[in-house]
Amino acid sequence: MAALRPLVKPKVVKKRTKKVIRHHSHRCVKIKHNWEKPRDTDNRGNNKKTKHMSPSGFRKLLVHSVKELEVLPMPNRSYCAEISHGVSSKNHKASVERAASQPSASQILMPAAQQRK
Repeated sequence: MAALRPLVKPKVVKKRTKKVIRHHSHRCVKIKHNWEKPRDTDNRGNNKKTKHMSPSGFRKLLVHSVKELEVLPMPNRSYCAEISHGVSSKNHKASVERAASQPSASQILMPAAQQRK
């Protein structure tokens, strides 16, 4: 079975393209151009179209149980399920099996997490 792909996968745009230099390093010779964390509002925003989007192109829906997985429509090409960190490994495995048992399975991020080898 082929992997489920997102309906639209826009290119993630990073706002800052120039190299960050130290603030006021051009004023004094003794202040080097070494990078120092800018404590300002610069570089604090994301593109609104790609905000909260995983690198695969899906938007994440946090799931805590198998019942919450049923809220997600199965042939979904916009959202994928991400199983919460606090879910036990038994319930994690049950959620992955439930999603895979559907004829048109939904995408689950990191299905092998919390599974012992």
